[in-house]
Amino acid sequence: MRIATDFDIIPDEYAKRAGGDRSLDDTPVVSFPFMLEDLPEGAAFLSWELVDPDSIPVCGFQWIHWSLANLPLGRLVEDPASGAVHVPADLSRRLSDLAPGATQGRTSQASKFVGGTNPALTCRYNGPTPPDTTHDYVLRVWATGMPLPGLEEGFWLNALERAVHDNPAVLAQAEAWLPAEA
Repeated sequence: MRIATDFDIIPDEYAKRAGGDRSLDDTPVVSFPFMLEDLPEGAAFLSWELVDPDSIPVCGFQWIHWSLANLPLGRLVEDPASGAVHVPADLSRRLSDLAPGATQGRTSQASKFVGGTNPALTCRYNGPTPPDTTHDYVLRVWATGMPLPGLEEGFWLNALERAVHDNPAVLAQAEAWLPAEA
């Protein structure tokens, strides 16, 4: 399985310079599109995390920008020619309409160090906003044959990572490092 994007650097419309209705309290809220190629046979669900390890020197911890669990593959568009599955832009805000049953985890906005309380920011996509230099954001995607257990809306990232660790339902994992400019 491979992650593919139509960009080399996360575009401004999904990151720091997003404006208008693409941003809430100076935080980008429209998730970027990506594709998954060469999914394994038997894959029925997707789960992922988007984190910023370059935030550690800035705030002292890896920033959680987005986590999602148990997205049914049947809810996504597959390109018959390539077999690639397209994850659409703005999925995070439209998830309940597009994929009932899939859940989103808490972002670092919900951390006790940040103290966010708005669910539109604490349990949805938060786009990159690197304050100092270009940061590399890590998108990890897992394909599973069945839903991961115990991941209710608002789960913490460690619960997702535990759910995929040594789980026989995990059929494949892919990772992409995606830069965003300061």
